[in-house]
Order: sequence, then C-alpha cells, then structure tokens
Amino acid sequence: MPTEQSTPTMPQVAMTLAAIAATAATPRPSGETPAEQQNRIFLGINEQVATSSLATGNDWSLQWLGLSPDNANMAYLAASRSSNTFAVVLRGTVANVTDLLEDLDVGTVVPFTAVGSPSAPVFVSKGAMEAFSQVVTMSTAGITLVRALAGALAGAAPNPTVLVIGHSLGGCIATMVAPYLQTQTWPGVTPRFGLYTFAAPTAGGQDFATYVDSLTWVANERYYNAWDLVPQAWTGLDSAKKWYPDPPGPAANDDVDAVITAIAALPGPHVYAQPGNADQLHPDYNSDYDPVMVKKTLQDFLGQVAYQHANSTYLGLLGAPDVLPGPVVRAITPNAGGAGSVLVIAGSGFGEGTAVDFGTVPCQNPMVTGDGTAITVSAPPGVGVVAVRVTTTLGTSPAVPFAQFAYDGPAPVMVTGIAPDNGRKGDSVTITGVNFASDAQVYFGDNPSPSVQVKRTGAPSEIVATAPAPTIGIGKPDTIDVTVLSNGYSSPAGPMAEFTYKEL
Repeated sequence: MPTEQSTPTMPQVAMTLAAIAATAATPRPSGETPAEQQNRIFLGINEQVATSSLATGNDWSLQWLGLSPDNANMAYLAASRSSNTFAVVLRGTVANVTDLLEDLDVGTVVPFTAVGSPSAPVFVSKGAMEAFSQVVTMSTAGITLVRALAGALAGAAPNPTVLVIGHSLGGCIATMVAPYLQTQTWPGVTPRFGLYTFAAPTAGGQDFATYVDSLTWVANERYYNAWDLVPQAWTGLDSAKKWYPDPPGPAANDDVDAVITAIAALPGPHVYAQPGNADQLHPDYNSDYDPVMVKKTLQDFLGQVAYQHANSTYLGLLGAPDVLPGPVVRAITPNAGGAGSVLVIAGSGFGEGTAVDFGTVPCQNPMVTGDGTAITVSAPPGVGVVAVRVTTTLGTSPAVPFAQFAYDGPAPVMVTGIAPDNGRKGDSVTITGVNFASDAQVYFGDNPSPSVQVKRTGAPSEIVATAPAPTIGIGKPDTIDVTVLSNGYSSPAGPMAEFTYKEL
C-alpha cells in the first residue's frame, strides 16, 4: 500500500477514481427520486475524494455528475488540484457478473458512428452502444458530459490532460467515450487524452480495437485480473472452465461449464477484440482469493468470480488502499415482533444522515451510536418477513439473512455452520443456527435426513442429523445445500450451509 510519503502511481489513482464511481449506486429500498439519489451519490463521492488516505489523496474535486433515469449508468468529472488533469469516470451498470455480460447484448452489433467516419466502419455491441448513448446524453440541470468538460477545459492552463477511466462495464463504455471525446472540438484548447480501464469486457470487434489503438493517447492501458471472468469476454471465456485451482478451489463443475458455454455463445458469429495495452494482474491465484467460496458448486464459482472482479480486489492487486466502505448490517436483535418493537441493528459504517428501511417502509428517527456500529430503531408498521437495510451517502447495505424481521410471527430460521461439512451416507452432522424449533426437519439437497435430533432450540440452536444417501446422476453435484425447515421457514442457502459427499 502507498504510504503517506510515497507518491501513488497513475494506475492506483485511476482505479481509485473508478472504485469511487460505485458510491451509493444502490437505490434506497423505500424509494427515492433520481434527483435525490443523484444528490446522495454527489455527497458520497465528495466524501470519498476528500479522504486523504486514498490514492487520490484529496487532490481531486468533483466538477459534474450525471445519472441515467434508470440508474443503469453514471459518470462524473473530476479535476486534479496539483496538475492540469481532468478525469472522466464511468460507472456502468450495477449488476451481478452474469447479468452484466448478458446486458451487453453482444449478439447484435451496430456501427460506432459517434466518432465520425473512420477509414473503415467499426462495429460495437448493441448493448454497449445503448450504454454509451445514455452516458453522453444524460444531463444535470441541462449540462451534459461534453458541455461540463468544455466548461472545465475553458478555465484550464494550456495543454490539459483528460483521462477517461472505468471499471467493469464502466471500462467498456470508457473505450467508446474516450475516442468520442477526441473527435469533439474544444474551443481555445487542445487537450491530450488518456484511457485507463480495469476489469473491462470489450465493446466491439477487431476493427473497433484497431481504431481505438490508432488514436493518440498519453496512456492506453487495460488492467485485468488473470482470474476475473469479465475481461475474458468475449475472447477467452472458455479458459475459465479450467478455473479455479483445487485446492483451494472452487474448481468448475458441470453447472459452471454449462453457464460459461451459454455466455460464450451470446456473441453468435461476431468476433470481439480488446483495445489497449494489456496489463495482467494477479498471476498467482493462491495469493488472493475468497476463502469462503471454494466448494465445487456454481454458487461458489460465481461468488469467487465476483470477488476476483470486485473494485477492492483490483485496488489490492495494484497496491492501493480500499475506498470507504458503505454501511453493512450484520444482525438485528430481536428479529421478530410487531410494529413499534425496539430493535438494535449491529454492523458498521453507520453515521450522520443514516436512514433505515424495513422492506420498503422507512423508519423514523434512527439513533446511531457514536462509533457507527449500532442503531436503535422502532419497527414501522409492516407485515410478513422483511429485510432491514441501512442507507448512507456511501451506499445501501445488502440484504442479509441475519437482518430479517418477522412481523407478528416466529423468528426466521438460519443455518450458521455445519460440522463436518463433508462425509458419506450415514454420517452424523451437527448443524448450528438460530431459531430451530422442535418440529425441525433437515434436507440434504432434495433428500430428507432419516434421523433429526434437535439438541437446542431458539438462538443459538443445534441439530444432529444423519446424512441421507445422495442423489447420483448426470448434473447432480457432490456439494449440496443443507436446509432446515422449522416453524414454517426454510433456512436460506449459502456457503455456510453446504455439504460435500465423499466418493462412495
């Protein structure tokens, strides 16, 4: 990590700016207008760029921000205080990995005419073109990205530099926005342009890549993690079928092969290529992986892909500090009751302006502790089982099993661990969790346990169950989910509730 005395490298600064673009990307569950969310994003990004401990070092000021009406795309413009440099940063769609790749609509291509008339036509995917069009047409108070950049450059010293930056789909869009900006006329100034992408899938074919690389850049760098699926699109997805080394795993299974085969087929006859100078990161898988996502399942494989693709992983691989985290909810106490019940929410990242939602219903007057690790609230009116989530200027906490609240009913059931987590038919398995009742049933995949002994009820809870015979056949994995049914609930699936059958 850079120290206070060291000077961060440009890739560290660029990736930090890209990671900051994800600030407050998730809308508040109880609803907010696009203008309210844009203002929350603006405040959150300002908080991030003012943080001196980041690679950006409080050297950048936010000049403009645009958000598409559907929250699919966001861009911001920042200016360096110490150099004559501006950064156009693209966020792209906030989605899981498979959704992200499917959203690119790579089976249909269109001409990239936004750059004028290249010597030969260049094609890009229809999905990338739609995202690009959103970015360059969205406006704030009538000001588009081009107009905002023109205003910033008008007051700049001679020979300014404009860096276009993005991570993931933001990086894909950056490869289109950067040449587009080069084709614009900037009255009274001739900026130099640079392009930095991280974890980016490509937007177009070889003609597009050749065109982008033929332009004049102060930098044209493409950084990618060798164990990240997304930048393999659309030229090397099949190689991922041999991931991840086992041990530690997760090695690809038949389900993984099927999903990758389906994704790899999306381009149809179209051949895609990556622009930019390739800079590979993370050649040794064992040096950095998610130790929770290591079992041979599709869920763990995609979980590991998400980890390898994350902003924080790329920052770590580049030796840069992570950006400020958004709020995280770990648990609520109690997790059942009626409207008006007083609850304590435990987690981190809670601060000034914290808002709490029970499902889609907002709470009134949440009280946050001084260290930002707990919130006391009264449950608003509601019905059913809802997720309790916290929103700040830095984001919205994800829904998690231990932050479910049940109105006027039994508390939700959850599995927290299995020991041992592998074995054979007939083995005794201890299942720990919360809110198991005496009526508990246990399933290993779709097979019921022939013997279930509830040792403890309530929270914590414990069950000793006998592993039934596994279902064997084509497409039936060795690792399955263990589910507890009790009080009308079935426990959620997850890495803590997986059991692997050994060979018979």
